[in-house]
Amino acid sequence: MQPITIIGSGLAGYTVAKELRKLNSEIPLRMITAEEGHFYSKPMLSNALAQKKTPEQLVTTSVAQMAEQLRAEILPQTQVTAILPHSHQIEATNQTWSYSRLVLAWGAAPIRLPLAGTAANKVLTINHLADYTHFREALAQAKRVAILGAGLIGCEFANDLQHAGWEVTVIDLATQPLGRLVPKVVGEALQQALQQLGVSWVFGKTVTHIDEIDSGYRLTLSDQSTVVAEVVLSAIGLRPHTQLATAAGLMVARGIVVNRFLQTSAEDIYALGDCAEVEGLVLPFVMPLMNAGRALAKTLAGQPTAVDYPAMPVVVKTPACPLVVSPPAISLKGEWEWSGQGGDIRALFYTPERQLGGMVLSGNYVKEKQALTKLLPPVL
Repeated sequence: MQPITIIGSGLAGYTVAKELRKLNSEIPLRMITAEEGHFYSKPMLSNALAQKKTPEQLVTTSVAQMAEQLRAEILPQTQVTAILPHSHQIEATNQTWSYSRLVLAWGAAPIRLPLAGTAANKVLTINHLADYTHFREALAQAKRVAILGAGLIGCEFANDLQHAGWEVTVIDLATQPLGRLVPKVVGEALQQALQQLGVSWVFGKTVTHIDEIDSGYRLTLSDQSTVVAEVVLSAIGLRPHTQLATAAGLMVARGIVVNRFLQTSAEDIYALGDCAEVEGLVLPFVMPLMNAGRALAKTLAGQPTAVDYPAMPVVVKTPACPLVVSPPAISLKGEWEWSGQGGDIRALFYTPERQLGGMVLSGNYVKEKQALTKLLPPVL
């Protein structure tokens, strides 16, 4: 019998493998990853400085230990180059493997701005442990860090870096932090809290050029103003990996299109995590991934199980202004109502029928997370 094969060793891939082993200890299992294959928590990358964790300390289980625990063949630093659905095979350089069922858990890639200048290729992104290791090495020679993007990850890194002693400037075309996730009053509260910590903000502008200078890099903005930094970190979002899926003839939209059983348009091929689009939803967060991993493991073990997404608030790791965010569905009609002051705000999104459709809690109101989550509608 050919093994179930999982491509990707992030939280999505390992969750499926761990949950599958709880249900079936004998089925052959193979994992293939372009990374080193160690198990670590990717969400911890954006607050590792505050946790005083080195890149090496973030690894909780080595690839060899994972292979032993999962009774799996794990092939690290192996780049898959093609999927052949009709023959149930995958290819890498000078190697072909057969599979019984295939799980695509290879994640997403950071979106890169189209930048000009002599240092356009020096902009760092962090999507894996190796990226973070490179970032920490760059920080050792730096005092000033420019972050492109005031979204969730950009704000988390800004809080972590500024608190640890670096000078941080965050640049975003929006008018506030977390512009796509929270109402204006909450964004302003977060902006003020991080500003009091020392973070500088540049809103309503984009970076057009990055050039090397003696003191590091000069960032030229869309209004010709400049920012100087020794490290430039891009945190403007992720784009699901879909190239190999497209080449294999799988249905792709924003992500790899799957149904509630996480089945792609090809027989015996499944997808989950940051690369997948489940019933039109691309949710690059931990809780949707965990729910999908548990459901898919049951399906692979012979118990077809559709994934359910209950309300899944996201905890934003910005200690200067603690936040819990559960945005309303894009299609949901209604309006925000808020109360509180300073960094303590409760913002609730109500439909015309006065049903709770979303929430954002900051500061002391974070303690209401559990009670309010019970009132929110399921995501899927």
